[in-house]
Amino acid sequence: MKLSTVIFDMDGLLIDSEPLWEQAAATIFSNYGINLTTEQYNSTTGLRTREFVDWWFRYFGMPESEKAVAEKKIVHLVMDLIASKGTIMPGVQYIFDFFQSKSFKIGLATSSPVELIELVAKMANIRHLLQATASAEDLDFGKPHPQVYLNCAEQLGVSPLECVCFEDSFNGMIAAKAARMKCVVVPHHSQIKEDRWAAADLKMSSLQNFGELHFNLIG
Repeated sequence: MKLSTVIFDMDGLLIDSEPLWEQAAATIFSNYGINLTTEQYNSTTGLRTREFVDWWFRYFGMPESEKAVAEKKIVHLVMDLIASKGTIMPGVQYIFDFFQSKSFKIGLATSSPVELIELVAKMANIRHLLQATASAEDLDFGKPHPQVYLNCAEQLGVSPLECVCFEDSFNGMIAAKAARMKCVVVPHHSQIKEDRWAAADLKMSSLQNFGELHFNLIG
């Protein structure tokens, strides 16, 4: 089936927010005596905040009653951090122009809450280009489950087989592939040589490096 639609992840792909999520989590977790290593944090990248908190609270034996409180505090803090010092990733305007020139439908599917989608879309000046946005925040399952991508495709009125997704996390890549979509991964430079990205249809070092040749390869 011919590709007609592109769906983007958000955190770490369109905005350099992963360090800010890590900073927010470290700040809030420190109140509970939890100190994650970078490797531990990276292992849960792409999960919803609720799942992230639940995973590490269970691991460290933290009280169940504190999970919702910690989740809310992390989200509020990361919103403030992104608003004050979030940086749009290189190539965002370019990649949106690229697919707009091909008359592609454009969507966004993320584990982040709706209010963060609106903040980043405004910062990146892409809100008017997005024909659908989907958040996994209130779904039964988040990434690596494919539901958020399937929901976005449904909003756009297309088959998953018509979609190519851009992702930066392993959990996001698995979600896109489970949805039967093409997936282009743009991992953090510290992770780009890892073998696990082999499941993707294409691996790039930056959005701004994607061109007609790459489009033809996945199409």
